[in-house]
Amino acid sequence: MNLPETGRPVGDLLAEIARLKRHDLPVRGGQVTAYVYDTGRPAAHEAAARAYAEMLEVNALDPTAFPSVVEMERQVVGAVADLLGGGHGVFTSGGTESIMLAVKAARDTARRERPNLVVPVTAHPAFHKAAHYLGLTVRAVPVDLGTYRVRPDAVRDAIDDDTVLVVASAPSYPQGVVDPVTEVAAVAAAAGVPCHVDACVGGWLLPWLREAGAAVPPFDLSVPGVTSLSCDLHKYGYAPKGASVVLFADPAMRRRAYFASAAWPGYTVVNATVQSSRSAGPLGGAWATLHALGRQGYVELARATLEASAALRAGLARVPGLRVLGEPESALVAFAGDGVDVFTLADEARARGWFLQPQLSYAGIPANLHITVTGVTLAGVEAMLKVIAESAGAARRRGPVRLPEGLVELVAGLDLDALTDAEFAELAASVGVDLRPGSGQPEMAVVNTVLDALPAASREAVLVRFLSVLYG
Repeated sequence: MNLPETGRPVGDLLAEIARLKRHDLPVRGGQVTAYVYDTGRPAAHEAAARAYAEMLEVNALDPTAFPSVVEMERQVVGAVADLLGGGHGVFTSGGTESIMLAVKAARDTARRERPNLVVPVTAHPAFHKAAHYLGLTVRAVPVDLGTYRVRPDAVRDAIDDDTVLVVASAPSYPQGVVDPVTEVAAVAAAAGVPCHVDACVGGWLLPWLREAGAAVPPFDLSVPGVTSLSCDLHKYGYAPKGASVVLFADPAMRRRAYFASAAWPGYTVVNATVQSSRSAGPLGGAWATLHALGRQGYVELARATLEASAALRAGLARVPGLRVLGEPESALVAFAGDGVDVFTLADEARARGWFLQPQLSYAGIPANLHITVTGVTLAGVEAMLKVIAESAGAARRRGPVRLPEGLVELVAGLDLDALTDAEFAELAASVGVDLRPGSGQPEMAVVNTVLDALPAASREAVLVRFLSVLYG
């Protein structure tokens, strides 16, 4: 970007933003089944946007300078604690930061020389990221390939004297099933190890689903042995991003999540989060959303979500060659294909205006497509099922992706660090993926098929190069 010599009018800037967004996925309407959460209630989104703007320039770095931050956070965290079994919380920028703080608190409480985390293979990569940043190792344990829930005996076998935290998901993102939290927390407690429940996606959903009539197993801080829990409000709380809360059963463990430094001649630094200076806009947006919807609003959204999820699962069962993975208690649904290439299906659906999220095979779990059902989904579930059926038929006719002979072996054997970004972009172009700026959204079936054939470490290396090329 060349900085303009003089300032540009607001109208010009907004027109430019509209141009830049022309290839973006839509954030409203329910045709994007990942990344965004839509109530279908414009008034609630408007309240959040206005509150966000009102708090935009308030700096949450120093709560003594901006008491509004303290009061809003107390209210938001208090609402989450009231719903999820009590505890003492921190408002964060998202699930990854909430998880980072939970891992830091566990590490600093245990003080092991070689700390490790015990997590299901279905646990969110944020735990791997936290371990990478904070100097821990991850012990990933298998899940049952019929239910996709972690096995408590596998957790027990993985714990050793250096384990500082055990993790369960409520639900796990990939298949939307709730791990056996009561049993996993009991195993952790018996070993004297804290247990974190990753309820980032389900914390503000499962209680409302239960109130709407769904069978939801115990998962929150009321479960004996659960010592911390993460809950994203920018998911099923429908708040603007980024808004999350991490709760600790013990206030002493919450203090372990904090950071303070006075070893310099400047202002005193004490942070409850990873960030220091940060806008209070997300906090204002979350606060306004909770107030705008209220308990009744969340129960009504849960009923609609529950009905849409049931209709989606039943509809998928009627499409030849498709099957839902597991029996999800939440509003996350994943389906695999038998004789239907799911990556091609995703491209076909995208050509019809619908985004279905591809998930690669891993640890015995097949490649599949993921759908996040939200409050707005019910109104369009039949249209979605029609597109899925049409796309499955088209994918069956096209057949699976046929990669050039030797391509996977070539990519697996490459020293990617030796390639420039331009050379990597040429390699991507050779299989039909245009990464040039402004090229729009490419078909991803080839890319996903290549990634699916690679081991995890090679997948990660390729993904890093994709990101590097995209940002130039």
